[in-house]
Amino acid sequence: MKKHSVGEVQGNDSIPGILRKTLAFNEEVMLCHFSMSKGATIPLHNHRASQVGYVVSGSLKFVGKEESDTFLAEGGDSYVFDPYKFHGCQVQADSEVVEVFYPVREEYKDS
Repeated sequence: MKKHSVGEVQGNDSIPGILRKTLAFNEEVMLCHFSMSKGATIPLHNHRASQVGYVVSGSLKFVGKEESDTFLAEGGDSYVFDPYKFHGCQVQADSEVVEVFYPVREEYKDS
């Protein structure tokens, strides 16, 4: 077992305005913390992992390939994206988000 504190993890800011901190993970599942600045954008993308998220605070507009895939998630809301489902995000207000990925995202093992 390992313990990881969000305050002790350096993080990765490869997308301007998005700071990702990879917390605990094993060979199957991964937990990440995101600090997102108003106006930041995550481009439309997809991945093998299922993605489950919880908005601790703030406001995010999620978009997809279809207009029907667009929704607003605010503090207290949760969401899920199935594997290979295209999605992107427009940060509406400074936000704090926790997400779980299954299986792990290999590219997120950097922190």
